[in-house]
Amino acid sequence: MTDLSWLIAQPVAHRGFHDMNKTRWENTLSAFAAAAERGYAIECDVHISSDGIPVIIHDGDLKRLTGHDGFVWQRTATELATLKIGGTKDHVPTLEEALDLIDGRVPLVVELKGVPGHDAGLVASVGRLLKRYQGKVAIMSFDHWLIRDFAKDAPGIPGGLTAYGSENQLIEAHFAMLAHDLAFTSYAAGDLPNPFVSFVREKLKMPVITWTVHDQPAVDLTFKYADQMTFEGFEPDLVKVA
Repeated sequence: MTDLSWLIAQPVAHRGFHDMNKTRWENTLSAFAAAAERGYAIECDVHISSDGIPVIIHDGDLKRLTGHDGFVWQRTATELATLKIGGTKDHVPTLEEALDLIDGRVPLVVELKGVPGHDAGLVASVGRLLKRYQGKVAIMSFDHWLIRDFAKDAPGIPGGLTAYGSENQLIEAHFAMLAHDLAFTSYAAGDLPNPFVSFVREKLKMPVITWTVHDQPAVDLTFKYADQMTFEGFEPDLVKVA
């Protein structure tokens, strides 16, 4: 089994260490630099541009983050780089830019965002970049059709399921994804405990991180039923690592 102790060693900064989009916005190079400087692991979101380049942005729709109409998949990476995030100096970065900035200083967890019919090549393009990267890195997704490509298109990179819910139908769907050689899961903190998380932690010895933790009750839930948190809106203490 792959050693993923690094994945749960320190809190994971959700979309980087931003300030809830006041002056330092989510998924920007500024937020990633702030997280790395503080020693937090980093989570980021990746879509694919119209010219097949992985770019870091959460929403498929550009409006909330850039003020522009349209979708990520309609623009080239060069066009996206001209769009400013939240009116700041930060632009929509490529995954390659983020890797160059982080440079192995802290772990990185890349969430792949699928858009049915518009995400061909996403896993493969991310896989090619990460294969050359020297730092600790993992990939994950909510999207089952992307996860099914992880082993083929991103071999050797730990892959995880991003998930939520406690209803039987959702839990059964999560269990079905264990056929795809998952290495970890990232689960909604508010949906703990549940049979899926208990099974993967206790029976499969698979690490579980939670999302997105904003307050002490969610911190408490995380460390009662999971192994580490993905946080935003506060600055958690780091574990002292010898």
